[in-house]
Amino acid sequence: MDFVLTLHSHLPWVLGHGRWPHGSDWICEAAVDTYLPLVARLRALEEVGSRAPVTLGITPVLANQLASPRFVEEMEDFFDQRFKAVDDAPASLEETGDPHLIPLADYWRGHLTWLRGIWDGIGHDLVGAFRELEERGRIEILSSAATHGFLPLLGREESIRLQLAVGRMEHRRLFGRDPRGCWLPECAYRPAGWWNPAPAMLKGAHRPGIETYLEAEGFRYFFVDAHLVEAGNPLGAYGDVPLGAERFDRERHDTSVSPDQWAVSRSPYIAYRVTDGESPGNVVAFVRDPRSSMQVWSREQGYPGDPSYLEFHKIRWPGGLKFWRVTGANVDLGGKQPYDPGRARDTARGHAWHFARVLGDINRGAGGMGVMVAPFDTELFGHWWFEGVDFVGDLFEALPGIPEIHPTTAGGYLDIHGARAAIRLAQGSWGKDGDFSMWLNHETAWTWERLWTLEDRFWDLAPAALDRPALHGILAQAARELLLAQSSDWQFMISTGAVTDYAEKRLHQHVEDTWALLVGLAPDASPEDVEGARQAAVVMAERDHAFPTVLEGVARALGRT
Repeated sequence: MDFVLTLHSHLPWVLGHGRWPHGSDWICEAAVDTYLPLVARLRALEEVGSRAPVTLGITPVLANQLASPRFVEEMEDFFDQRFKAVDDAPASLEETGDPHLIPLADYWRGHLTWLRGIWDGIGHDLVGAFRELEERGRIEILSSAATHGFLPLLGREESIRLQLAVGRMEHRRLFGRDPRGCWLPECAYRPAGWWNPAPAMLKGAHRPGIETYLEAEGFRYFFVDAHLVEAGNPLGAYGDVPLGAERFDRERHDTSVSPDQWAVSRSPYIAYRVTDGESPGNVVAFVRDPRSSMQVWSREQGYPGDPSYLEFHKIRWPGGLKFWRVTGANVDLGGKQPYDPGRARDTARGHAWHFARVLGDINRGAGGMGVMVAPFDTELFGHWWFEGVDFVGDLFEALPGIPEIHPTTAGGYLDIHGARAAIRLAQGSWGKDGDFSMWLNHETAWTWERLWTLEDRFWDLAPAALDRPALHGILAQAARELLLAQSSDWQFMISTGAVTDYAEKRLHQHVEDTWALLVGLAPDASPEDVEGARQAAVVMAERDHAFPTVLEGVARALGRT
């Protein structure tokens, strides 16, 4: 059986919106804890000839930040801040009666020195480092919607097209090639049919399935949770995470698939062509494997909760260093024991070999055919689960010992095997309860009211503004602010109660900024209105400087290209 490990990397736009705790420190932590170690481990595997064909999703909004000079500046400050914390730790630990933890300060100094060496060695260019790995055939990089907008709930078809068009174009600009795969934000899918998500707020309409928009932008495949093909119950991506993660991707018509094959099985180990029920389509859905996913995610049986691993939630202030291990499932923070890096490293290696054997067991239970897909948030590995990147590397070292499991990328699988059947997918996501309720509920309904009204106004004004080059600067920034307002992160944070104030502030800010710019695009705008909007666009572009291709995306969304 083929095995596809898929890592989905995403953070909302935070540059220019503060530093700690939810500004640039957020992305710097992810880079230091996850992205740099992942680059290092993939390169190390390459050097010894081990295959590690990771399918790596990097959302366009994250890639734009990683490629920004402002991010480089923030990373330098972040490293300096961390090294100072290490330097200050021994004296502070002596004062608080914790001298037994001083050796761990030395451990963190060595770890940070290693990371900074990686950072300098790649020329401070994480995007370039991942691009080079793909160019050498080591990994496959997926794209996504531009700002991780929750596509099934966007009010205008033009908005869906803009999210995907900008996502594809930005991927090509930064990674040098068109993406084949698309990570649907939150794995959220809606089939063709009547669309009326909130009857009290919005008039319904018949709309195409999400696969139609993907195909129009040249995407070949995406990922769904198992319950969308009736192959299991919804697992949820965040409802049962042992670390309490609050987190914060065209072919001709294929007549080889006959109608009697469209629903031959509800197996998660089949890559399906997505159909509207009348004919098989050209976009393929890979299905999340329940068992292998739960082995990592589950609070009860997942690896990250092992007593040996670094405790995420207990942090020493000032400095922000972590000195303790999980210790036990029911041990409160006051009872956490000191971290032992060597013990944790051995545990990760053992878990990787165990997981390899689990994959072998799944293969035998499934009859040894098809493809097993294990998708996770990249930030689980390293950030939430400190030893997770080592686990990933150890897994690929272990897999040759399980010859019936063949690691490959999603695109690599399709190149050889294609899709074995076609299916009409159900609606859903990989969120809690498997539906859209994490993003549309009584606490977030107001966000959609604001967004849908804003979408209507933007797309009413955009065609005429596109015909007037003098307004292009205003139009481009209005499109950026609209995209940023549509990030699914804001509703997610509101629903989980994690930094609700921050999420509401960010959504309000981007919505209000878009409205301010639209004043200058109105047919009856005075010269003063236009000039005011132009000046505001310049200021906003300094803060939110993403997506150089956004104007072309507006044109594509309107069917102009």
